[in-house]
Amino acid sequence: MASNIKDKEAFQRLNFLYQAAHCVLAQNPENTELARFYCFTQKTIAKRLVLRQDPSVKRTMCRKCCALLISGVTSTVRQRKGSQKQRATLIRCLSCGQTKKFPNNPKHQLWVDQPEAQLENQTQPEANPSSKNLTKKDNPDKSNTVDSVKQDAAY
Repeated sequence: MASNIKDKEAFQRLNFLYQAAHCVLAQNPENTELARFYCFTQKTIAKRLVLRQDPSVKRTMCRKCCALLISGVTSTVRQRKGSQKQRATLIRCLSCGQTKKFPNNPKHQLWVDQPEAQLENQTQPEANPSSKNLTKKDNPDKSNTVDSVKQDAAY
């Protein structure tokens, strides 16, 4: 399946930049600017090539300043009660203050993970149009029966 990916090299490059940002922060947590540069480069490459990134990758990057969100290092993570006793996870970027809110619903499923989102599970339209969609002129069996009767009567 991996050999059928359209831009395999581009995805490898994005994966490398993501891993490099993690390694930089793991070695020296004060090196946030370099990790931010790697994440920004990753985001611009994905935009330029019109590639969709996995939601788990997008959730770990700040949308405002492109910082890699690692709890305790570059972000804070809190559990809050929302409306109707619905709990939510709040992730706050320490660089810019941007907040992300994710509801904690155990039954929630991302669109990517749903069966109807998979290309293999979608029904393909038929190549030949069915007889229901044909008009009177297109259907050779019943083409202009009234006109043909009138022509036969004229001869």
